[in-house]
Amino acid sequence: MGIICDVQLKDQRGKKYIVIKVNPYSVAVSLRGRYYYRSGSTKMELTGVELNEFLLKKAGKTWDDVLEEGAKINDIDKTSLNKFITDSKGKGRLPETKTLSIFQILEKLQLTEGKKIKRAAIILFGRNPNQFYPNVQVKIGRFGKDSTDLKFHEIVEGNLVSVLEEVQVKLNDKFFTRPISFDGLKRIEKDEYPVETLREMLLNALVHRSYMGAPVQMRIYDDRLSIWNEGGLPAGLQLEDLKVEHNSRPRNPKIAKACFMAGYIDTWGRGTLKIINACLDSGFPAPEISEKDGGILVMIRKPAESAKPGVTPSSTIGGTIGGAIGSAIGSIIGGTMERLTERQKEILNLIIENPEISIRIAAKNLRINNSAAQEHFNVLKKKGIIKREGKTRGRWIILSLQK
Repeated sequence: MGIICDVQLKDQRGKKYIVIKVNPYSVAVSLRGRYYYRSGSTKMELTGVELNEFLLKKAGKTWDDVLEEGAKINDIDKTSLNKFITDSKGKGRLPETKTLSIFQILEKLQLTEGKKIKRAAIILFGRNPNQFYPNVQVKIGRFGKDSTDLKFHEIVEGNLVSVLEEVQVKLNDKFFTRPISFDGLKRIEKDEYPVETLREMLLNALVHRSYMGAPVQMRIYDDRLSIWNEGGLPAGLQLEDLKVEHNSRPRNPKIAKACFMAGYIDTWGRGTLKIINACLDSGFPAPEISEKDGGILVMIRKPAESAKPGVTPSSTIGGTIGGAIGSAIGSIIGGTMERLTERQKEILNLIIENPEISIRIAAKNLRINNSAAQEHFNVLKKKGIIKREGKTRGRWIILSLQK
């Protein structure tokens, strides 16, 4: 394998043993032409997209930072670039571009090297990204009772700037049935799903997806909507971490930086938190985030009639707790919260945002130690306010505040 190891013979209290120390290598190491990694106690082979990303990482690169040898400046869509610049106005993040050429603007965005352009430029502004990479598209399907009952579908292709706008138009024009009510003679049209939630879900999928894998897929049912993108979580980041404050670690940093400069996203790892908060503020249940088929799936469900905004005002469950928890569970728990401490109310809020939350993550979010958090959870359980269903992969259930 070409590995140099530090081998030491040790003798401790008459017992001899050998210590073999292998330091991390800055280059990839193969065994008979194949590459492997450990997952727990299992040896896994790196292949396909994962192998490509692994080798790029070892070389200090990411997929979107690589030059696209076959691309020329004529492959950049000026209309998309101009829209990107217009969207950035007022954000104060993009340098002045008025007198600059298309290539000079790409230089400012760090999307060039020498006289060539990088993959990120094609994804963001390309006239036809699918000419270079397959599946640069978003598939949208309208389903009936389950995933086998496909009613109709659409495929939206193009660069990130154009797709971000066109997908939202397609959803409103063809896929959503927006509820309509009347205030006197005034027609009021409500959004079927929170606009901010949908936009953040779509942006997350486009920015963090693996562009050499399958397309982004949106599935729309009568009672729920999901978005899936290929590409797992970065090493060291777990699903639970997405539901609390966490650091930003984008799969495609060049694409992410450009989207930040346009004001599409921030760079503080708040995307999933904004999705969660937008759902709760609109009276929707917290979204379900899971790893599925080598990617990330985010699903939002429509609220039951009793949980919709306006059914029970949040003021009826205590003035000090946030509106999000009031919208989400006001019609369920009833009663008053005056008997709970502020910390216990905060824990209830965390459970609403993430029913699967662990005591360790709750303690981290509240900036208290694990034993203190455990005590607060125990009090809420003793009062019959919450209960735990399942063990390691269980979830918290809020019962009642009337006892």
